[in-house]
Amino acid sequence: MGPLRLYFRYVGVSLRGQMQYRASFILSAIGIFGGTGVEVLGIWVMFQRFSTLRGWRMEEVLLFYGVVGIAFSLAEGVGRGFDLFDGLIRQGEFDRLLLRPRGTAFQVAAQQWQPARIGRLAQAVIAFAWGASAADIHWTLPRVALVPFAVLGGACLFYGLFVLQATMCFWTVESLEIWATVTYGGNETGQYPVSIYRRWFRGFFTFIIPLACVSYFPMIAILGRRDELGSPVWFQLLAPGIGIFFLLVSLRVWRFGVRHYRSTGS
Repeated sequence: MGPLRLYFRYVGVSLRGQMQYRASFILSAIGIFGGTGVEVLGIWVMFQRFSTLRGWRMEEVLLFYGVVGIAFSLAEGVGRGFDLFDGLIRQGEFDRLLLRPRGTAFQVAAQQWQPARIGRLAQAVIAFAWGASAADIHWTLPRVALVPFAVLGGACLFYGLFVLQATMCFWTVESLEIWATVTYGGNETGQYPVSIYRRWFRGFFTFIIPLACVSYFPMIAILGRRDELGSPVWFQLLAPGIGIFFLLVSLRVWRFGVRHYRSTGS
């Protein structure tokens, strides 16, 4: 069986198992939709009090919110296996994966799907559509193409963060909550233009965790604004590719971790 067909076979098994409790799935999706909707409400309340945020209007911020939210929901939905990887290490289940004739990253990625994350995805799509319709954007073919490119780069970036989080479990399963500052925390950070943050914070989410490359820079190009950070237009158009590169590097780190895995000893 080819890897793509096998992957969807894995996905089908996971979905069928979760669909055995359809009411739970529907309620979970609605709960996630409502929970993330509070974030949009918070943005609306803030702009009702302050008309702009350092020169940014609400509809422009909603574009950032929507793109990052879509990317994160896709990564979270398909990368749940890496997010729960510490449990495989604790229980010794990862040893079983090593005996199978498939790559370990492939097996971990395919073993767990979270279709209920469609609630977050739907909410982010609505927010982006709201911002795109309200903002004064002259849509050209490059700008239209930049939207899915930014989503793809963002999804790869967050997926890579989940992979790195799982890789740390080869050495420790303690204090992994710190990764939430760059996964779930990164999702919230990317909902606003990085130019509003302090210089050191902006530098961290540009050069260490390249979140700005999949949200801020492509959105600057789509809005047609002059970047106060001084980035050229060509870089803004190509910046989401850094998110894809980040995922490739994360998978290399994962392979390094697998080679140094010494089992649970249990």
